[in-house]
Amino acid sequence: METKTLEEIKRACEACEKCELCKTRTNVVFGTGNENARLMFIGEAPGQKEDESGIPFVGAAGKLLNKYLDAVGIAREDVYIANILKCRPPKNRDPLPAEEDMCIDYLRDQVLAIRPKVIVCLGRISAMRIIKPDFKITAEHGKWFDKNGYSVCAVYHPAALLRDPRKKDEMLADMIAIKARMDGEDA
Repeated sequence: METKTLEEIKRACEACEKCELCKTRTNVVFGTGNENARLMFIGEAPGQKEDESGIPFVGAAGKLLNKYLDAVGIAREDVYIANILKCRPPKNRDPLPAEEDMCIDYLRDQVLAIRPKVIVCLGRISAMRIIKPDFKITAEHGKWFDKNGYSVCAVYHPAALLRDPRKKDEMLADMIAIKARMDGEDA
């Protein structure tokens, strides 16, 4: 199977009409960052700010993610950030399984094009789709899994930390471990 370029995948997403979300989107939110990133973050779906800008994680949750990246010495421009869904669900509701099914191949193609060493799922929904269907974010955040040759873990979604700041120390510990895993990849 031939690997598609990110530009080819993006054009396919922009033309996509597989589900109803294409009718309500302002912009396709494809992904952003280093196309040769060793670290890729995957969220669930764009929010309002992302739909308006076409860039993932630019709202309050994205600003918090940036603070964590800065805190552990990872430059945002060195990572790649995408979502399972490329279009915003109405009222920021959770993605429907059928919507994920229609969009997941775009994400798979992005992963194949980028070939990161480490993938970090941002939140429970992403982890349930990428790692395992019964993933429990409170019990399993920060635990590493081998998925098709990729080191994969999940952390709390930054939006969840905005709602429950008590989990911020756990998030920092997970981000320190991600940085250590990345530094270990250099060895």
